[in-house]
Amino acid sequence: METSAGTAPEREQTLSAAAELSRPPAPAARRRPPVKAWLQPTVIALIVVAAFIGCYVGLQRDPQPHEIPIAVTGSNLPGQIRHALGDTVDVQPASSAEAARHALERHDVVAALSVDGPDQLRLEVAGAAGTSTTSAVKNLVGAYATGAGEHVTTADVVPLTHFDARGLAGFYMAFGVTLAGFVLGSNTLGLTGLLRLRHRFWLLAGASAAIGTVAAIIAGPVLGAVPAPVVPLVFTLTLLAAAAAFSTKLLGTYLGPVGIPVATLVLLTAGNATSGATIGADLLPAAARAVSALLPPGAAVRAITGLSYFDGAHTAVPVITLALWAVIAGVLVGLRPRLVRRRTAAAA
Repeated sequence: METSAGTAPEREQTLSAAAELSRPPAPAARRRPPVKAWLQPTVIALIVVAAFIGCYVGLQRDPQPHEIPIAVTGSNLPGQIRHALGDTVDVQPASSAEAARHALERHDVVAALSVDGPDQLRLEVAGAAGTSTTSAVKNLVGAYATGAGEHVTTADVVPLTHFDARGLAGFYMAFGVTLAGFVLGSNTLGLTGLLRLRHRFWLLAGASAAIGTVAAIIAGPVLGAVPAPVVPLVFTLTLLAAAAAFSTKLLGTYLGPVGIPVATLVLLTAGNATSGATIGADLLPAAARAVSALLPPGAAVRAITGLSYFDGAHTAVPVITLALWAVIAGVLVGLRPRLVRRRTAAAA
């Protein structure tokens, strides 16, 4: 006999239908990620590693001297050196050994060569100009002296400080400050929705000053590796940090996600590799020499060296270069919202 609830098969069918209705719908088939999502990070990483190794290893593989400035005294010696060494040196005749040494101490030249008696030459170098450069000069003058049958006496009249025997403190300082500015600028890109533009500018400027101050105090008074006056050094490193931070902010603002890798290539890779600290600028290939003093790390290394060992000689141009990087990048970042509004209004 059937009950009001129906037969057992009917009840099973009812329960099965209810279960089907209560089961969540099967998720739609997920779309396959676009090829760009896989390709872009891989290509960017490969470009960065190739550029980094190519710059740092490639530039040190076979450095060649090119017009290294040398002050040479005597009536015949300048012409003989010029004829023997060709365009590897830039011979600058000097009226006396004292005048040549004065040019060396002002960093107008990196070495001074004079006659020091019969078959005797005296070579004075500035170790602070960089070990790679001074070593190249010693080798070149030594080769000339061997061919001419003369003996060379060498003296370092502007030596490196005791705590920077290899002359790399300026490079590491510039690299560290550039890296800190790069990190600062890249982190600021994520604060667009939290801070107004003027507040982000104050953040970049204030943090750059803090970076420059900390770096100068640690490398200078604390470690004694950079004997530059503290206040000018703080100012220089603040400009370097600001140049790196605002430039990174600029590239990230205008180029989007690709801007950070571009900043890495320009500032951290090409900038530091061509700075002239690890390999003297006079030993770099032509293309690297052309950009060495124009990029922030190269400008900073020149300013740090001038402040540390040459009484501030030739520091004005590097400092102006750093200031221009920071100011121009800041102006372009500030113009970005106005350009976006104009573009939106024109499209409407």
